[in-house]
Amino acid sequence: MGRAFEYRKARKMKRWGNMARVFTKLGKEITIAVKAGGGDPDTNPRLRALVATAKKENMPKENVERAIKKATSKDFTDYKEMNYEGYGPNGIAIFVETATDNTTRTVANVRSYFNKCGGSLGTSGSLEFLFDHKCMFRITAKEGISLEDLELELIDFGVDELIEDEGEIVLYGEFAQNSAIQKYLEENGFEITSSEFLRIPNDVKTLNEEQMAAVNKLIEKIEEDEDVQNVFHNMAEPEE
Repeated sequence: MGRAFEYRKARKMKRWGNMARVFTKLGKEITIAVKAGGGDPDTNPRLRALVATAKKENMPKENVERAIKKATSKDFTDYKEMNYEGYGPNGIAIFVETATDNTTRTVANVRSYFNKCGGSLGTSGSLEFLFDHKCMFRITAKEGISLEDLELELIDFGVDELIEDEGEIVLYGEFAQNSAIQKYLEENGFEITSSEFLRIPNDVKTLNEEQMAAVNKLIEKIEEDEDVQNVFHNMAEPEE
């Protein structure tokens, strides 16, 4: 298994938490996508991919429609996407992605979580080099097309890892190539069941159980904030 897949699999259930958290996160991403590219999935590739993800996560159709409608409301104050980086306990790098209508509130909250849990918030861009920014697509496997053949086709589009998982193909590629990868998949008849952006650590740090508990306390505190979309870190997951 590849590095990105193993890291992703270990984190996927923890990071989004319960259903309500998933729907809130996806709703914000849909609203941002509509604001940037319009409310028609046929002409907005990012929205199209997010609607597929919402369907996979069993997000009610009315929630999706509400998120789309919100972006076009005259009363809507646009979400600003802000990243925050810092060190948690035991030198663990933590990268926080937010979508907020009040950056003053958000940065104050994020800073307080770091301070209360024995960490420190750093300057913007200070830890970005520790993570690879990736896009991830899940697609339905097609008969007659092998993983090796598909990998050879997609390597020119910035895809660097393909994995079979639970009857689907999971592929990871460079963040900047997201649109090109999506276009190839759609034009070649692959069904995209979900997609998202990830930050995969270049290297991970192994901690003991007590140290991990201290880091997880901070991560959970950050993830509970309604402005937070994603939290990435470079702490190694415990071996099963």
